[in-house]
Amino acid sequence: MIERLGSSPFGISGFALCVPRPRVQLAQWCRWTGRSWPALQARVGESFRLCGPGESIYTLAAGAVLRLIRAHDVDPRRVGLLALGTESSTDNSAGAVILKGMLDEALVRLGRPPLARSCEVPEVKHACLGGVYALKAALRYVAGDGRGRQAIVVAADRALYARGSTGEETQGAGAVALLVEEAPRLLTVDLLRAGSVAQYRGPDFRKPLLGPPAAPGLPALPRENLEHPVFNGRYTTVCYIDGVRGAVEELLARSGLPARRLYHEVAAVFMHRPYHRLPYNALAALYLWALREAPEHQEELKSHCDAAEVDFGTVMAELASHPDLYAGFLAGQHGGEVYAAAMQVARHFRTSAKFAEVVAGKMRLGVQTMRELGNLYSAALPAWIAAGLVEARAEGVELAGELLLAIGYGSGDAAEALPLRVVPGWQQAAG
Repeated sequence: MIERLGSSPFGISGFALCVPRPRVQLAQWCRWTGRSWPALQARVGESFRLCGPGESIYTLAAGAVLRLIRAHDVDPRRVGLLALGTESSTDNSAGAVILKGMLDEALVRLGRPPLARSCEVPEVKHACLGGVYALKAALRYVAGDGRGRQAIVVAADRALYARGSTGEETQGAGAVALLVEEAPRLLTVDLLRAGSVAQYRGPDFRKPLLGPPAAPGLPALPRENLEHPVFNGRYTTVCYIDGVRGAVEELLARSGLPARRLYHEVAAVFMHRPYHRLPYNALAALYLWALREAPEHQEELKSHCDAAEVDFGTVMAELASHPDLYAGFLAGQHGGEVYAAAMQVARHFRTSAKFAEVVAGKMRLGVQTMRELGNLYSAALPAWIAAGLVEARAEGVELAGELLLAIGYGSGDAAEALPLRVVPGWQQAAG
């Protein structure tokens, strides 16, 4: 089954990135705020980007798409779908058609034809997952009524947090455009075995526009700042780990694969990354869940529990559970109480040689580039995949025919696990 997983006639032929020029170096930021630079560097990364004057997610998205069209010599008249995945759009009626207008004007100025009049222009919104949902829509388009045409997906966002908040160091802005077509030149995407989950998590992460109506005789509640999200620290982190676990479990159920075999044989794993450390914590936890599922590997799990001085039975019970996180939050649990023993083992496992050999090595490609970009929300996952392919090409890593695993997550929450297969000759498109 591992040979077939990820195979498909449809997929991705190119990526293009556009980020703002203004860059905040986190070493400087630590000097301004009195924070520990070594600790922040290990947990978060090196820097993040912020939009400058006159920049927005629309200008970033248009820049990424224009670079994609020019780099891959796309005939705009063949593009039948232009999908924008974002949580940062500022128009409540028009979506990607705004982007189409900007692109048409730029293309004409360059002496090229505009995008087709028949091009569909949907906008897909979900925190950090809009780009993955837009990609799935594009794949379904080129596999269905768009046969013979191409689709362009652009994931564009700005992650902006209030000064002094616990999320301030995890900001960022940028856009990634993807060329989607039949007989792709980079990656095939296997939607038949992709895993999807969604579960409402209440105040996990929200950008509320208005509070509830004021009662008669009372002043109206203030309008919320749409650019500064409300999030809930440890609870949000547990929601992330639980969401990606669910998506991977669904992928495994649809593919008939044992979990441990997937993690051992997949060539690289790319995940949504709000900050540097979170994907590593999540993948460590996923590996422990895989050990629990196979009786012949539970002895290895017990050895990790013993090394972390955590009761094996407690960990086994936690890994077998599927708690209602939102109900627990309403009951006063804020995340730390859920999977507490298992996460303690995962943190210890992350320091082991086994983790470096079997798990961390799967997330090596493209990491340094992502440490420089910051949190790109919906653009974070496609940016990491693109950075990984660029680095593999530069280092001479042969990926042709290899299986990759891409895991997207959107707070709220929902998650997607996509099996990808690298196409022979991928180096030319990656260049």
